[in-house]
Amino acid sequence: MTVPAAYPADAEPAHPDMKRAVIRNGSTVRKGRYVLYWMQSSHRFSENPALRCATILANRLQVPVVACFVFMPGYPGANRRSCQFLLEGLIDAEKMFNDAGIGFHTMIGDPHSAVLRLSKDAAAVIMDEGYLRHQQAWYREVSLKATCLVISVEANVVAPVRKVSSKVEYSAATIRPKIHRCMADYIDPSPDVLPQYEADENLVEDRVYARSLEDIAEIVSREKGPSPSPFFHGGTQEAVRRFSAFLSSGLDAYQETRNDPVSGVLSHMSPYLHFGHVSPVYLARKAIETDSPGTEAFIEELVVRRELAMNYALYNPSYDRYEGIPAWAKRSLDSHRSDPRRYLYSFGEFEMAETHDPYWNAAQEEMRICGKMQGYMRMYWGKKILEWSATPEEAFETAVCLNDRYELDGRDPNGYAGIAWCFGTHDRPWKERPVFGMVRYMNESGLRRKFDADAYVEKVRSYGGRL
Repeated sequence: MTVPAAYPADAEPAHPDMKRAVIRNGSTVRKGRYVLYWMQSSHRFSENPALRCATILANRLQVPVVACFVFMPGYPGANRRSCQFLLEGLIDAEKMFNDAGIGFHTMIGDPHSAVLRLSKDAAAVIMDEGYLRHQQAWYREVSLKATCLVISVEANVVAPVRKVSSKVEYSAATIRPKIHRCMADYIDPSPDVLPQYEADENLVEDRVYARSLEDIAEIVSREKGPSPSPFFHGGTQEAVRRFSAFLSSGLDAYQETRNDPVSGVLSHMSPYLHFGHVSPVYLARKAIETDSPGTEAFIEELVVRRELAMNYALYNPSYDRYEGIPAWAKRSLDSHRSDPRRYLYSFGEFEMAETHDPYWNAAQEEMRICGKMQGYMRMYWGKKILEWSATPEEAFETAVCLNDRYELDGRDPNGYAGIAWCFGTHDRPWKERPVFGMVRYMNESGLRRKFDADAYVEKVRSYGGRL
């Protein structure tokens, strides 16, 4: 990061977190009442590079840190399930921020509008970065209109996406060496930084958008959509607890059994990563410290595959649309558009798991009940939606809608890249066949070769699945 001239000389520009930062506008640090940390993607106190950058700057300027999160009614794809998980994480974060002497303000409204109002009294705005188009639009709006310095920090990846590559990567094979070349620069732990100046509760005068978490909880209780997950609850403490259990009893077997949905050998970190309740750097470092035989496979999923998805969302404007898949895949699928489908299902039949396939139905029910589907079944699930839909465009839309409605880690680059993979993204052409063309095919016999598929159906039935 190039530090502007007005940035204090002793503000530690060489701090490791500064390598994650990008100056978003031409303004400089100015005299202000606080440094504003806009917490929209990293809902945590510990191991939060964006918060550390804000605190370091605030300490040098001798002002407090004020953190804000803006709850947006009507957030794209949000519903009662996802909002409840988010709220549990905010409750966890609020306590940790308050204990550290950082002003924590929850607000309701359009995020960029609320942040611009708060920025009027700020010396600088530090924001954590998300990669979806509406998030990027918020950042552009704040960067263009704020009159103070605006910095974004890639706080939810191990290797910053922009530092790894400046273009859409073709596959994991092309991005993997780029990530590994720079990963060592970002994996070392940085201690959390405490503010030297405590934020007074009346420091933020603008109350137009201000609300309490109780107000947000009231809105969440009225949200429509699937009920909160009975298996997953939000927050940093819950994420750390689950991951500790995975390190002690699951990581050693991860390489061999991660594609077996019956084994249960999963970290279950994707919902916590989506909401920023836990740092991927923390997860990677803890896994590496174990020297487990499963570490390499885990890092491949956590870092390489996940950050390939971030790359896809950042640089492909159609990441959540059929138009975004590779040209070869579109040509091939289009050439088989009129192929007869043995089965055709409506959106409602897909949603209610009313297909002829007990394994697909189990996957859909697992997602409907738990809010999370095992990864290998997620691939099968997407492939079969393509096979049983009237058009590939309809199939893509169905998969995105179901994923975003029921998955706790929905509305995420990982989910969109995973769906796009089912349509050929980050993959290569395969043997041509009906409906799929040269897009990779999956079938139920492949499931049975990999694991006890009938036991998987019984497992989901034990959750209360209508199977």
